[in-house]
Amino acid sequence: MAIKFLYHFVIATLSTATVAVNAQTFAPLRFAGVNIAGFDFGCGIDGTCIISQTVPPVYQLSGVDGLGQMQHFVQNDGYNVFRLPVGWQYLTYNQMTGVLNETQFANYNMLVSDCLSTGALCEIDIHNYARYDGEIIGQGGPSNEIFAELWYNIASYWKNEPNVIFGVMNEPHDIPVSHSQNSPRDDVNVAERRTSTLGQSLFRYALFVPRLQILLIILGNKCAVTAIRETGATTQMILLPGNNYTSAQTFVSSGSAEALGMVRNPDGTITNLIMDVHKYLDYDNSGTHAPCVTNNIEDAWYPLSTWLRENGRQALNTETGGGNVDSCVGYISQQIGYQAANSDVILGYLGWSAGSFAADYVLSQVPYYNGTGWNDTLLVSMAMSPMTNMLVASVA
Repeated sequence: MAIKFLYHFVIATLSTATVAVNAQTFAPLRFAGVNIAGFDFGCGIDGTCIISQTVPPVYQLSGVDGLGQMQHFVQNDGYNVFRLPVGWQYLTYNQMTGVLNETQFANYNMLVSDCLSTGALCEIDIHNYARYDGEIIGQGGPSNEIFAELWYNIASYWKNEPNVIFGVMNEPHDIPVSHSQNSPRDDVNVAERRTSTLGQSLFRYALFVPRLQILLIILGNKCAVTAIRETGATTQMILLPGNNYTSAQTFVSSGSAEALGMVRNPDGTITNLIMDVHKYLDYDNSGTHAPCVTNNIEDAWYPLSTWLRENGRQALNTETGGGNVDSCVGYISQQIGYQAANSDVILGYLGWSAGSFAADYVLSQVPYYNGTGWNDTLLVSMAMSPMTNMLVASVA
């Protein structure tokens, strides 16, 4: 009954929305899933991460059965991707370096291995907001070279694992504007700019891109992409985040889309370089309130999908959600319906969040285990589960 109701509800919504004029014919989304949070607990938007506050969603480490959650989501809901956020400080044991701490990395790898065992795709997400302990990467914080080293070491471990996705950085924001159009970045050595392939590329960007926040996005993502690909991880997806918390609503207007459109693989292609976007449905797009007030179609998904199609690019919505209330069931259903109508450029969605959150967390998507089986939250069971909306390739 729920499936039939939601399907017709979504169709009716889209058929009357003028913003959907250019939407493509319905086709299944490639991906649906949820974040499995816990290794990121203690991380703030200033890039500080208090690793003593982590609650790993690994039964052996915390008693939280992240594996059981993921098995349930795959088997009973049809999810096929999970995002696994982790703080940079956790992986390096509070050292501002790209060198991974063996013990800490082994702990995180327990979650990744659990995820891979389900057959789903698993996203490695550095949850630091383009910062480390309050300082921006490449601008007072870790250099772009250190950031590249971090990703080189991470990607080296999973370079032969096709089901791993590399999420460059969670939610960069408030990158300041201070340099002029023709001013090269201070942290790019002149000789390097003139002699190395990467340096030449960065220098060209510095000459022609006028805003520092765009330039910084290019620098950070370009270094990470090159580092990942140079490990031999040439086929996996890499997710590229924009400024302003990588908001889908401002992804185009902020210049993030244009900037990231210039990022290329070392061979010059854009293969498997995917735009990483977030969008919540509460009144201020913060993801901190239970009620939902919008489906985001006109303000976010329509302009984004239009840009993606015009530029031959694709995006993945790696954070979205709302409270377990009726308003969110309705609006999330409309949003997912629009995404499916544009599945040529929008690959899918991941809810925020399951994992180690308490049951009373405002955006909880943590399933409840009753002793014999798992029970989903209202929003998952009535809207986000592919078994309910039937708009994802895993069940279509």
